[in-house]
Amino acid sequence: MTGQVRTVDGRVAGRRGQATRQKLLDCLSEMLSSSPYRDVKVIDVARKAGTSPATFYQYFPDVEGAVLEIAEQMAAEGAELTQLLDGRSWVGKAGWQTSQDLVDGFLDFWRKNDAILRVVDLGAAEGDKRFYKIRMKILNSVNNSLTETVKELQSKGKVDKDVSPAAMAGSLVAMLAAVASHQRGFQTWGVKQAELKPNLAMLVHLGVTGKKPTK
Repeated sequence: MTGQVRTVDGRVAGRRGQATRQKLLDCLSEMLSSSPYRDVKVIDVARKAGTSPATFYQYFPDVEGAVLEIAEQMAAEGAELTQLLDGRSWVGKAGWQTSQDLVDGFLDFWRKNDAILRVVDLGAAEGDKRFYKIRMKILNSVNNSLTETVKELQSKGKVDKDVSPAAMAGSLVAMLAAVASHQRGFQTWGVKQAELKPNLAMLVHLGVTGKKPTK
């Protein structure tokens, strides 16, 4: 971990303190993958990390504060999803590849962060503005890039002028997020991951370009 990390009372944590703090976050992340968010207690996190509740409270005010820290770290990683679109072509076979890479990256990010994303979605749905801002920070990284992509294609006469770039991008991102959070559910419908990705990429390509992809 780089940069200054401070304790709850404002002191700068040393290298050992930073390592302890990160271990607490790692243990909490692991626990969230198997336990409901509100069932996780400070004493359980501290015990799993091999330390005490008093040490936990040196770095975080409560479990929710630590969860928000994990979510902020994840959101920073999520902002990199825009790299899946920056400078990419949507013309011909290259456009089909761009669609597939976006879907792959989006679904992979959601699987990797499934536990904390479920907590973020829950908090956002309950009206907690802190979780809502984190969720939008992740989605905006893709939404803004897709909006600019549609605008650019419109300026070149490749997308109908009646299409709203912001509305189209927002709809596609909402679809991606919904599908990504429901990946396990597709299995109960008999849909395999290998079948889901190309069909989702087809919808993304149609939405962005208005055309079937060239494969």
